[in-house]
Amino acid sequence: MNRLIYIPVVLLVFITSCNTQKKASKFRFDTPAAGTLVQLGESVPLKLVFPEDVSAFDSVVYSMDGEVLERKMDSTVVSLNTENAAFGSRTLSAKLYYNGEERVAYSNIVVVPPTPKRYGFNVVAEYPHDPEAYTQGLEFDSQGVLYESTGQRSKSSIRKVNYQNGNILQKIDLDDEYFGEGLTLVHDKVIQLTWRNNVGFIYNKGSLAKIGDFPYGSFKEGWGLCFDGDRLILSDGTSRLYFLNKDTYAEEGFIEVYDSKGPLDSLNELEYIDGKVYANVYTKDIIVIIDPKTGAVEGEINLIGIYPDKADYDNELNGIAYDHGGDRLFVTGKLWSKLYHIELIER
Repeated sequence: MNRLIYIPVVLLVFITSCNTQKKASKFRFDTPAAGTLVQLGESVPLKLVFPEDVSAFDSVVYSMDGEVLERKMDSTVVSLNTENAAFGSRTLSAKLYYNGEERVAYSNIVVVPPTPKRYGFNVVAEYPHDPEAYTQGLEFDSQGVLYESTGQRSKSSIRKVNYQNGNILQKIDLDDEYFGEGLTLVHDKVIQLTWRNNVGFIYNKGSLAKIGDFPYGSFKEGWGLCFDGDRLILSDGTSRLYFLNKDTYAEEGFIEVYDSKGPLDSLNELEYIDGKVYANVYTKDIIVIIDPKTGAVEGEINLIGIYPDKADYDNELNGIAYDHGGDRLFVTGKLWSKLYHIELIER
């Protein structure tokens, strides 16, 4: 019995010793560890472990994403300032030059924005909402008429609604093959997305007559949509927001959205308010406030408990509409019987 135990322990000690020696002989980053989260503006110490077989060297060149940060002639720690770094994973490298040779060490950091402001809410007023409306897009026009896009197969529609009493003023049903998604207004047009049909629809704002359509670009699903006065902004359920030309609907770029924990996916229904994008986070009673220039989540609105009759599935918070004239924020959800006018409370 003792011999059977003794032999593996000796082997384990031998293997561990070999791995330790191998690690000690490798040129590598001691800090930061790969994948370290770093808030924008933080200083990060770049500390290297030098191989035992290198007693002297010519220089070490530190770089981030291929751009040289500093060249050192000794092994002292370098401080990396992330004030101007882009959000997301940033590749770090250190090149060691000695005796005509080169060794390279790699690591990476993930740059994230500061912790967002936190908001609660007060319900100012409640209004009736069609409990059969699987809300996917919601927006007021300048006259106070509420435009709504609804989803689900064979039940998708685009409609105008009197928000005060919930009455449907006008409704156009989509063909059964289409699953309606986000919606926004662009001057005299209404733009509506579909989910996985790879097509968006264009309607006349007054009559709701369909006047055109457009194909999707690199994104394969349509979720949320809003208009910043210059470009359409689209979500596809990932951490990306895409920018589309308002006239041609061609894709013109995208940003990745990050909060203080990393990339934030499941972005859903969108609304553009005072230079920021407000986005529902799918399956959560959370709305995030995003800077569309950087992708940073600057605010988080906790709406847990606003709709007490919410079911566990297919009943999510999903609908943000801003009344620009009255400076009022409204929210609802899929199959909710209420539309809420809320005010935010900073915590």
